[in-house]
Amino acid sequence: MERSFKTEVESLKLGNGDVFRGEGILAVTKALLQSGVSYVGGYQGAPVSHLLDVMVEAEDLLAELGVHVETCTNEASAAAMLGASINYPLRGAVTWKSIVGTNVAADALSNLSSPGVLGGAMIIIGEDYGEGASVIQERSYAYAMKSSMWLLDPRPDLPTIVRCVEKGFELSEASHAPVMLELRIRACHVTGEFPASDNRSGAASGLNKLEGPPRFDYARLAHPPVTFIQERLKVEERLPAARKFIREQKLNEFVPGDLSDIGIVVMGGLTNSVLRALSRLGLADLYGQSRVPLHVLNVAYPLVPEEVREFCAGKKHVLVVEEGYPDYIEQAINVELRKADIQTRVTGKGPLPNTGEYSSEVLLKGVTAFLAQAKPAGLDTDEIVARSARIFAHMPAAAASLRDLPPRPPTFCTGCPERPVFSAIKLAQREVGPTHISADIGCHAFATFQPFNMGNSILGYGMSLASAAAVGPNMEKRPIAVMGDGGFWHNGVITGVASNLFNKGDGVLIVMQNGYTSATGLQFMPSSKASRAGAAPGMDVEKTLRSLGVTWLRKVRTYSVSTMTKTLKEALRSAEHGLKVIIADGECQLARQRRVRAENAQKLAAGKRVTRTKFGVDDEICTGDHSCIRLSGCPSLTVKPSPDPLRSDPVASVIESCVGCGLCGEVAHAAVLCPSFYRAEVVSNPGWRDRLLFWLRRRIIGLLDPRMDEAAA
Repeated sequence: MERSFKTEVESLKLGNGDVFRGEGILAVTKALLQSGVSYVGGYQGAPVSHLLDVMVEAEDLLAELGVHVETCTNEASAAAMLGASINYPLRGAVTWKSIVGTNVAADALSNLSSPGVLGGAMIIIGEDYGEGASVIQERSYAYAMKSSMWLLDPRPDLPTIVRCVEKGFELSEASHAPVMLELRIRACHVTGEFPASDNRSGAASGLNKLEGPPRFDYARLAHPPVTFIQERLKVEERLPAARKFIREQKLNEFVPGDLSDIGIVVMGGLTNSVLRALSRLGLADLYGQSRVPLHVLNVAYPLVPEEVREFCAGKKHVLVVEEGYPDYIEQAINVELRKADIQTRVTGKGPLPNTGEYSSEVLLKGVTAFLAQAKPAGLDTDEIVARSARIFAHMPAAAASLRDLPPRPPTFCTGCPERPVFSAIKLAQREVGPTHISADIGCHAFATFQPFNMGNSILGYGMSLASAAAVGPNMEKRPIAVMGDGGFWHNGVITGVASNLFNKGDGVLIVMQNGYTSATGLQFMPSSKASRAGAAPGMDVEKTLRSLGVTWLRKVRTYSVSTMTKTLKEALRSAEHGLKVIIADGECQLARQRRVRAENAQKLAAGKRVTRTKFGVDDEICTGDHSCIRLSGCPSLTVKPSPDPLRSDPVASVIESCVGCGLCGEVAHAAVLCPSFYRAEVVSNPGWRDRLLFWLRRRIIGLLDPRMDEAAA
């Protein structure tokens, strides 16, 4: 994992009378234990992954409660876990990053929602939306609507988040429907406190196991003909039950205000941002009090018609703050008001943009435009507009100071074992020519940026080989698909490899085997050398490929650029038809450095000899053409002014962040570049042999080059 959660695990043990302090997603984790869950699962990634990471580190505590934890290979398997709640009074929760994860899990979610649940079932999703997101711009709202699952969107403060988790299970059981709890990045990382409760075991658990299955009931299956009855139950029984529970338990909030002829209906997760915009306009304070009445939708779906009508009745104008498009909530509110013959004007998209994240700046502009349009009694809207203009007048000056900063696209970590593979692809393409490259989700997607600019499509996690299926037959050159070992186990082994072999496809697949699901925080996976329990999982990418029938398979050390280039050319030129797989083997450098640094620190403390490899560039030999930089893209390889007054071009330079992976030298060798790179061994706690060897080397070099003695003096 990317970080340790030992401190957070201790906070999960708090009970009645204690105060929990921490991040939002950790508050969710504590709330799950307070709710009596029997099982928890999920797929790693996004801030919500902390939930699963903490649970993994808290196995001793969970064993005391009888909670089963499953680290699933993809989101579909996580969603299918909730099937335990269909027939049994088991409360369970699963988590993943949305919207991509929800796309993968959609089949299982539909088949879960149709028969409904007996035990509370909760899907905790990281709603990664906006410019800070790393995924396509879609919302989970549509999934909630189409499958009749209830969508909680809690206001980003810890007491509200915890209450939504605990009441979410009750809502699920009261309406026999799964519940989704969406958390934006801000909600996951918001800090605060709430009064803790005692953890409790589930109605049935690993400590209190079920005696056996219930009597067979075909109605509990998502299968015709009962699916037609289940569709009716969703609308006629579950939806009314959910609305009744939401209203009785007051899950949605109302903030009163003296500007009673207007109001704002806001999704719960955007409440703090709206209050901040109102505060900057002098219409709210730091404690959540607002002059503009607010209807906070901690339950974004379904809407409760009675609440909407009561809030809007008597108001001239209401603003709906709903991120993303289509404007589902705005449309639903308009329908409910027209049905009730309430003529309140409803605005949303217009003052607020149709697309994009509702940032502080966007909301400030939108709320100002709404107020200028609504002109509520008792408010000088001209002053509000002028105040907003004064705020924005300062922004251009601040933005201008940033214009001189160079763009910084994301890139591989220093020493990443995946970078040399793309250097090899560049070199191979010099001879065989360019070909289609199917990119994939993962660290290797950084190759789509400079200096590599490789990747013609990204269709989903583990989908690279499948996305090239129709390219190969229509192109003279074989396509190259790049896939990580995480993507391989997530989806690629079935949708890519099995499908390609079944259809007798042709092409090249490069599997980046770095040992972890690195892009989401170094979580373990089936082929890692260790699992969460410490022992190796025992699965292997190479053995799996051979068992499926792959015959052309090569395993190459990623840092061997020459060998990788040669292997790629062989794969692209081979007369043999069929899938050709290259396993690019190299441990994630980030994980390796963390391990090695800890080991070296222990050795140094014990006075033992420690050797570090460093690379450098000989200024006198470097020609300054910088091919090495263009081919490797290493952040540690940069330029500096030439020390030679007769040469104006800057020379290459290796800075202190170098981890000694050797890529720069490998690239120089493979591309037949200048021999300006040198390798040095930095020895700490040297022994007498090291000192003697160092003295002899200096003496010999000094005899050959007197300047060394002068430099030493």
